[in-house]
Amino acid sequence: MRDLNIPDQRHPEKAHRPDNAQPKKPSWIRVKAPTSEGYKQTRAILKDKKLVTVCEEAGCPNVGECWSAGHATMMIMGEICTRGCTFCNVATGKPQALDVFEPGRVAHAVAELGLKHVVITSVDRDDLDDGGAEHFAQTIRAVRHQSPGTTIEILTPDFLKCAPSALERVVEARPDVFNHNLETVPGLYLEVRPGARYFHSLRLLQRVKELDPAMFTKSGIMLGLGEDRAGVLQVMDDLRSADVDFLTIGQYLQPTPKHHAVARFVPPDEFKAFETAAYGKGFAMVSATPLTRSSYHAGEDFARLRAARLDRLGRG
Repeated sequence: MRDLNIPDQRHPEKAHRPDNAQPKKPSWIRVKAPTSEGYKQTRAILKDKKLVTVCEEAGCPNVGECWSAGHATMMIMGEICTRGCTFCNVATGKPQALDVFEPGRVAHAVAELGLKHVVITSVDRDDLDDGGAEHFAQTIRAVRHQSPGTTIEILTPDFLKCAPSALERVVEARPDVFNHNLETVPGLYLEVRPGARYFHSLRLLQRVKELDPAMFTKSGIMLGLGEDRAGVLQVMDDLRSADVDFLTIGQYLQPTPKHHAVARFVPPDEFKAFETAAYGKGFAMVSATPLTRSSYHAGEDFARLRAARLDRLGRG
């Protein structure tokens, strides 16, 4: 049995690549190791329910802060991905069969943690005919049943090899926020997301709005992969053309020497400038800091986003 903590066993598709130097992190990107009691309690609940989180699998730098506050992003459909994106720390390989009891365990964990807002994501499952769409829908319904007051945000794969009905099935389950990350500028896709297609991902987000105009949509990108300012601004324009409401922008951090190199650490003032530009282009909510991740402060941001919409409707 392979040890998934060893980089070249965890990512066999990356083993042949030369090592990329990992530059020293600047002061604005460093975080303290998690030690709080809240962190330990959250970890214990997730372990008891045999749940996987993207917080651990992707090596999120905010895990200490989020788990200390009782927040976690659930990762469904296993911990083995069928894709091999060069930025991602999730293991690649042949996944196991879906666990039919997982939606219920996620729902129980959400209730036990007392979450007001939950983010549910997954690995890519190109081995499944529907890409795991029905499993997403079942998980959404299970959480709704157990915790009717909890708002639900999903961060989905691209369903690239699936029929249109797969996406329709997920939207019909009525999550509060539909998130799908573009991750980077289109010119870097072959390098960073070789199994994905930029315009397919963009069209996916646009189709969600066509299926349910009232559903909030969200997407995110990373900086520091080698993109330029013009490319980032173009992504913003493309997302606004797809009527996406919420944009997240964070710093790419290299998980191991076998992963895509960090081209540079983008200083906080540049993130602030991108935030200003994004609001100017019409996004209803923007989170742009070095430590921003898709689910970082997702509940608070969603609450503000929904309040802003209600305010507009009231004034209308």
